[in-house]
Amino acid sequence: MNGWIDSHSHLFAKEFDEDIDEVIQRCLQINVKKVILPNIDLMTLDRVKKLSDTYPEICLPTVGLHPCDVKEDFWEVLNKMKTWAYEPKMFIHQKIYAIGETGLDFYWDTTFAEQQKKALKIQIEWAKELRLPIILHTRNSIQETIDIIRDNMDEHLKGVFHCFGGTIEEAQQIIELGSFYLGVDGPLTYKNSKTPAIFQEISLEKILLETDSPFLPPTPHRGKRNESSYLPLIAQKLAEVKNMSLEEVRRVTTENCSKLFGIESI
Repeated sequence: MNGWIDSHSHLFAKEFDEDIDEVIQRCLQINVKKVILPNIDLMTLDRVKKLSDTYPEICLPTVGLHPCDVKEDFWEVLNKMKTWAYEPKMFIHQKIYAIGETGLDFYWDTTFAEQQKKALKIQIEWAKELRLPIILHTRNSIQETIDIIRDNMDEHLKGVFHCFGGTIEEAQQIIELGSFYLGVDGPLTYKNSKTPAIFQEISLEKILLETDSPFLPPTPHRGKRNESSYLPLIAQKLAEVKNMSLEEVRRVTTENCSKLFGIESI
């Protein structure tokens, strides 16, 4: 495997409407060969479909409901989403690669905290039934998410704690689950970030690279739109943190991502 995989990028977002062709070309020029597209809500499914259908060789679709979009009608929304997850024939891929982006977010608003937990548990069941990985968002909610995953754990549940920014103790709990990875993003490159010290202690075999585009751009692009072609900047910093070669970081994280998402070759 001789390329990069961005395990979490919202290239279907409106921020890319004007120049998505150029964005994809920049990915290919620096050897980012696959991009996982974590869905957000019911409305973005069409955008995920359009992008993954247009660039099927690079863009891989998922289905999920982001915790920030969980409201009183989450049951109705999930029921509509379920068709996309269980009958992915509407995608040119004829399959999806994960359930997500789901999880818990207690940073902005906790009005629907209980609904978020219920929605997460439903999507965990989808992931287990479909034998797919789950992509977890855990802002201000890492321990709560770990507890729910642990309570629902079986031999089929696997996934990634996207944009991990917790403690080494929380990282160890995730690693002990056995089939979960930790995603590392642009904040690894930020001055005064605590993330490098955490990832220094985590085995590379448990790490996925991700950009979370258009959010969290790495240095030196802070304040600008992020995109998947910036992935090697995060990898370079990770190589420095872990005192290993960039090539080793690329090889191992690509293998990790391929294994988790069932990507046969790049």
